[in-house]
Amino acid sequence: MITTEALTPPGRVLSPGVRRKSWATYLCLSWFLAFRAFGNLALAWGARHLSEGLAVNPAAYVRAMANPFIAVGVLLLLGGMLSRMALLSLADLSFVLPMTSIGYVVSAVFGRVFLHETVSPARWLGVLLIFLAAVLVGSTAQNTTMSPGQQSGGPRSSAGY
Repeated sequence: MITTEALTPPGRVLSPGVRRKSWATYLCLSWFLAFRAFGNLALAWGARHLSEGLAVNPAAYVRAMANPFIAVGVLLLLGGMLSRMALLSLADLSFVLPMTSIGYVVSAVFGRVFLHETVSPARWLGVLLIFLAAVLVGSTAQNTTMSPGQQSGGPRSSAGY
């Protein structure tokens, strides 16, 4: 198992809270991915079962909120937005956005499994590329800037850029 100490650049001392922050970041990322994937699934399921189209009539959007799947989807996506805010307080934007792109992978799988969508080989290749990019970003440091609680005086690290 690789520890955070093994990944630390020479001469850099880790604070005791680094490991705890890493767990908090990945826990928050997991919540975001779950909220986002299930929220999008609920919205898609609900929208497919509406009796009228939404694109033409704005009042139809208000009536659509009575659909339980759409209402749950909106609430789950709201939870996703809140968990993304928490995630951005824990890690750099350049780490968070690529890592949250894993949600596109989960959504493609959910679309195929639950909504019985046809996913072309080109789309699966795109999903694979997104996943590989997220793995690459996930192997880098979560934070490359100093937090306000760290000592100042030295240059900010640019590791990972």
